[in-house]
This record gives sequence, structure tokens and C-alpha cells, in this order.
Amino acid sequence: MVAGTLTIVQMLPELITGGVERGTLEIGAFLVKKGHRSIVVSNGGPMVDELVQNGSKHITLPVGYKTPRSFFCIPRLRRLFVQEKVDILHLRSRVPAWVGLLAAKTINKKIQPRIVTTFHGFYSINPYSAVMTKGERVIAVSRPIKDHIREKYGVFGDRVKTINRGFDASRFDPGLVNPKQVSDLKKKWSLVNKKSPFMMLPGRFTKLKGHMLFLSALEKIKHLSWTAIFVGDENEKPEYAVLLKKETLKRGLEGRVVFAGHCNDMPAAFMLSDIMVSASIHPESFGRVAVESQAMGVPVVATALGGSLETIIPGETGWLFPHTDIDAFAKVLAEAVADQEKRQSMGRQAKVWVGKNFTTQLMCERTLMLYEDLVAAPRKQS
Repeated sequence: MVAGTLTIVQMLPELITGGVERGTLEIGAFLVKKGHRSIVVSNGGPMVDELVQNGSKHITLPVGYKTPRSFFCIPRLRRLFVQEKVDILHLRSRVPAWVGLLAAKTINKKIQPRIVTTFHGFYSINPYSAVMTKGERVIAVSRPIKDHIREKYGVFGDRVKTINRGFDASRFDPGLVNPKQVSDLKKKWSLVNKKSPFMMLPGRFTKLKGHMLFLSALEKIKHLSWTAIFVGDENEKPEYAVLLKKETLKRGLEGRVVFAGHCNDMPAAFMLSDIMVSASIHPESFGRVAVESQAMGVPVVATALGGSLETIIPGETGWLFPHTDIDAFAKVLAEAVADQEKRQSMGRQAKVWVGKNFTTQLMCERTLMLYEDLVAAPRKQS
């Protein structure tokens, strides 16, 4: 444990939207509450206001471009690290990692910031991505990511630490959702007269999220009672949204699948759902939505890939199926749809499970502990 105030710099490309950005804000706010100094370097974005309101300092620099422009920031970063007496430099993305690492290495080793990197995804295997293994401590956001780092980059031992991402317990709590929020959302999405149970697939409109896989499985159980809801911004990929709507008609699922659009009230969306579906055909590094769903007492049906292998307990908090097996997907959907008592039992277990293991509070506490341990550890001699 380190006594006194730490100065932490986090670097990432921008603060627009996404899990990396949200985690950066959460860590920043937590550090400030604990009496430490939080600085974030990025190209900016709409999340900067929230970051600053919670006590962090933001420095706008173009550190996320795959052009020489980013590397021109090195002299200014070097001055920042020295003047602010930075204890920890936390690198969260590949281009900023290269820029930040090069800046830090030009400083006298006695006063260099200690380096932490985070693997937020299954990065491609090449020298460019290998920069994320250069931290004195390397954070993996899930156990599958830790396995990926070990298998593909040969990084072992105590350097690699698993610190799971988490859900915000101050938002994702069934007791905090007003029933009117749920009823208003049902009306907005024209669900009032639709058949239950409701199955929701929330996510970006991209093939990787498995919308087409979900439609294929739904076609096999269309004799059962259910309504499926796609939540996400269709304008992100309008051509893909049109394709999905055509497939819905082609498979005889008209009126059974609702395209709800973007949602600003996900706690209420989970509360109106009976089953959350994560049909990703590419491994999620963690899968925060699945954890948020379980926090709201909603069991999950998910592909047996990536973070779902860690965050979902098969048969207890949800169902897992091979992403290449449509029949297996349809089978678990049919079981989930048919057994309300099992859904409710799983939902109760899911809420307890994620509450003990996957909160933002735990993520922040473990990250600060890692910072403190690293600052207290002796530097390696060259």
C-alpha cells in the first residue's frame, strides 16, 4: 500500500462512446473520490464534460491517429509527465500506447511513470498490437483475454492481472426502476398487445452481434409464444437494418420481431424483458450488457464465446450454446421461453452472482490496488 496522493494519467483515442471510454471515466471518478489526481489524455469528445465534472482533468491531444500527427505529441507528453510528476501511465489503446510509451521512455528512469496497459479486446497478433504487452502490469478485462495474452504473446506470471469490467450498481438495480418507466417503454415499442415472454437482443447493428443467427433460431421456434426485440441504432448501419427486416419477413416472423431503435433507459429495457440474448459470433472481450442484464434479474442466452464463458453460469444464471449450432440455439431458446419458473429462478441467482463478482466498484478498487502495488514495487534494472 502506498501512502499519499497518486497522479494517474490514462490515455485513449477519444471520449465519444463505448466500454473503454466508460471504464476510463469510472476509474477517474473513483480516483478523485479516493483523494488521488486523475488526468485523461485524448482527442476529446462528448464525454469530456462528465469526466471533468467528476473531478478529472482532461488534456486534448491527437494521440489516437495512425499518422505522424500522433507522434508529434511526444514532446508535450514528456513535459506533462515530468511537470505533473505522474506516478502511473495507464495506456488503454494501441496508438496512444505507442505514443505514451515512447514519451515515457525518454524520461530519466528514476522519475519515469510506471506503465500499465489494458487489453480491452482480442487484439490482432502482430508487432503493432504487441505494444499492449509492454506494461509493467498488463490488465486483462476477462479470463479469456488473459488466456489470449498468454497463448498469443507469451506473457506469463504476475505481470498479467485479470480485472473484470463491471456494471454500475447505482443504475442497474431493479429497485431503482419506476414501473412507469417500464410501461412507457412498452407503449413506445408497441409491446402492449404482443405475446410474452419478451426476448431482447441489445447491441450495435453489425453482423458480429449475431442478429441473423438469432433470426435463424427464432424461425425454428415460431410455433411458440414469444416476442423478440432488437435494441440498437439502425442509423449506424441502415443497409444492415434493412436486410434484417427483409429476413424477418422471409422467415415468417413479421410482427414477432420488434425493431425498437436506440434506447436511453437500459435498466427499464431489461425490466420489461424476460430473456436477454447475446448472439455474438465473435468473442466479446467481456460483455458488459450480459452482466447488466443479470444485475436486473434477467437470465441470459449467449454464445459460448469470450467473456460469456466467465460471466454466465450455465444452468444457473443463463444458457450457453455453440455459436455454430443453430439447432442448439433454438433448443435453449425454446427451454427459456417455455419455463417461466426457471427463468425467474435463474434471474434471482444471476443478480446475486454478478453483484458479488462484477461491479464497477470492484473494478475500481482492484485497479487502484494494482496502481499502489506497482508504485511500491522496485523498478527493474536495465
